Amino acid sequence: MSIAALLLCVYTQTSAGSWAFGNEQLRDLFLRLGVGNAPEPRVLVVDIDETSTARLGPWPWPRSRVADLVETLIADYGVRGVALDIVFPDASDPAGDARLAALAAHGPVVLAQAFDFQTASIPQRLGVPAAGMPATHAPGAVAATGYNANHAGLAHAPHVGNIGFVPDPDGVLRRIPLWTAWEGKVYPALALALINCCSGAKPLAATAPTLRVAFERDWPAYTVVTAAEVLEREYVREDLAGRLVVIGSSSLGLVDRVATPLANSRPGLGVQATVLSTLLDQQQGKSPEPWPGAALALLYAAGCALFATFAFPRLSAVASVGSLALASLAWVGLACLIAPHDLNFSTTGPLATNLFLLAFAVPYQWQVAQSRSRHLLDTLRQYVAPAVVQELLKSDLADPLKPRQLDVTTLIADMEGYTTQVESLTMEEAARLTQEFLDCLTGPVIAHNGTLDKYTGDGLVAFWGAPLPMSDHADRALDAAREIVARVARLSAERSARLGPGRPPLRVRIGIESGAAMAGDFGTTFRSIYTAVGDSVNTASRLEQVAREFPHDAIVGPGTVERATRHRFLPLGERMLRGKEKATSLYTLEDLA
Repeated sequence: MSIAALLLCVYTQTSAGSWAFGNEQLRDLFLRLGVGNAPEPRVLVVDIDETSTARLGPWPWPRSRVADLVETLIADYGVRGVALDIVFPDASDPAGDARLAALAAHGPVVLAQAFDFQTASIPQRLGVPAAGMPATHAPGAVAATGYNANHAGLAHAPHVGNIGFVPDPDGVLRRIPLWTAWEGKVYPALALALINCCSGAKPLAATAPTLRVAFERDWPAYTVVTAAEVLEREYVREDLAGRLVVIGSSSLGLVDRVATPLANSRPGLGVQATVLSTLLDQQQGKSPEPWPGAALALLYAAGCALFATFAFPRLSAVASVGSLALASLAWVGLACLIAPHDLNFSTTGPLATNLFLLAFAVPYQWQVAQSRSRHLLDTLRQYVAPAVVQELLKSDLADPLKPRQLDVTTLIADMEGYTTQVESLTMEEAARLTQEFLDCLTGPVIAHNGTLDKYTGDGLVAFWGAPLPMSDHADRALDAAREIVARVARLSAERSARLGPGRPPLRVRIGIESGAAMAGDFGTTFRSIYTAVGDSVNTASRLEQVAREFPHDAIVGPGTVERATRHRFLPLGERMLRGKEKATSLYTLEDLA
């Protein structure tokens, strides 16, 4: 057997990483020796732990509380994106489900679904799988046998990730399905969906269908905060802003624990955080380069080949075996130092060459060395294997999202008499009404290049003029208000036709005011977490509240009237608004009067 053939054999086995000669156990040892606790600043873990359930009530929580948790992280703490390591197979409180659906549809939110990969007599099929892609997007995706997905009210979410996995035969989780195949579509893993949705960088391209998790960082490396303290806003905003968030539970009563190379019992939440770090490293080019380990393997193989060629004929079998044992120990030590986290590196692949070299330790084998080397080589070869954001990106501003004072127009809207509207409806009908109403509000805001600040249950807050200044921000907001009123009227008529007479008509209350406000960048480019604060924003809120005292759907403040150039207004007199020292002039759009 030639040295070149031996080198090729060892290199291919090292790259494939599929040897069963204790490879996984040795890799696990490498991981435990090399794992670090250096802080992971890109990832935030929100734990619904036992202290949270003790403070806020037992699990499952109302969906509205889960929605509050997500909105608080996005709006108040300025995180980059949120992934829920929780599946909601059954509908719950309508308003909470509707808010979650709206957040998933319009915000940096990724929901979870768990595919099953085990063969069962009765496959599990709960909920409705969502966010599937054509099978051609990820060839070779791991085929699922069942699923536990979210209920139909959440099935239209654009970003959903799989949290199911397949442990190795020894029960240890070392790999996750990066892509899952189900009924002609493929579905990404939760961490992959979060990165491609919310990282702000170029999405990760479809690569291998499975991912070997690096486990480079141990649990103490991650910033873990409790859900209760987040809801109570007990953290400093700057400590959490700009991170990708995974929400789940480490409580033994709420979630299964899994065996990993680092410990026999770890929360699945920790695994999701580790997978997220692994993929972020890949996206940012921080994954270990394959050449150090491969180069070391080739050097080891070359040394073994030279040893077999020149030393074996002169050494006894005991000396030959002892030399190979020492060389193997040296190899393992060097491999641990040089390539501890190379996901495609097999620690035992080069050691398999020893099986071949040991054949030379028996004197009679020297006479058939060539034939046996060719045979072993043949044996080894079988193992080879949307529009504002675009403008921001085009702008020449050094930091277009840096907090600064801008002239903006704020629009605040919600449904009048929401409780009366939903109290006689079924849970499904109430959820549908809320979703349809929020669609009526959101569509015009986006269509007129508004910035969606946040949802407020059955309403929203939006503004124009930030982060990109607009000379006609007041007119754009008024155009959106007019379209919102029209869409709500159509929705009300459609509901009357569908459900019959006797139901109160839908009405939207809108408050609009313009003026100076501080628009702040909180570490992300997603509109739902970009916030403006100022007196004009507060006035818009007061105008929305006072709208219930008028027959007009939209109440407009004097600042907007002063700035508008394409609209006509009907004065409504003056009114003392809460928190104001002087009376405020009120107007409505002439064509809405």
